Amino acid sequence: MNNGQNLHATGIVVQGMGLLIRGRAGAGKSLLALELLRNGALEGKKALLVADDQLFVRAVTGGLEMAAPAEIAGKIELRGRGIVYRSHVGRARVHLVIDLVAQLERMPEKSQFSTRIKNIEIARCPIPERALTDPGHQILLVEEAMASLVPAPPFFQSPD
Repeated sequence: MNNGQNLHATGIVVQGMGLLIRGRAGAGKSLLALELLRNGALEGKKALLVADDQLFVRAVTGGLEMAAPAEIAGKIELRGRGIVYRSHVGRARVHLVIDLVAQLERMPEKSQFSTRIKNIEIARCPIPERALTDPGHQILLVEEAMASLVPAPPFFQSPD
């Protein structure tokens, strides 16, 4: 990917929406991604991995795109098991940034629901790290954020 910035993040696509998950090491990015992929598949939604731990992102016409580094495409870490493989896509549009945060805010300010990456404003969903809440709460927060979006048409490209 030309002009891409390498981010420490995990990217997935669920029901045509690209989700970029950020957080400190050990915050639960990979585990949340795996749970969202599993839940999407169980609900009959198309759910694909873009990349775990590293993503290339770049500004494109009308938004932000994320892509998998070739050497880690289709691989995601499941702590306690190691590297596991999931169906994946090489690149996708980013519709929502999920930030794993170190505190649970009861009523976040509206300003916390957007962020900027590569000078592009993107919807944001702050979610408490796994140590602060349970997986069900995290998934509900993501689903609510996804439901509030009216995304641009999804953009997929198969791995090369």
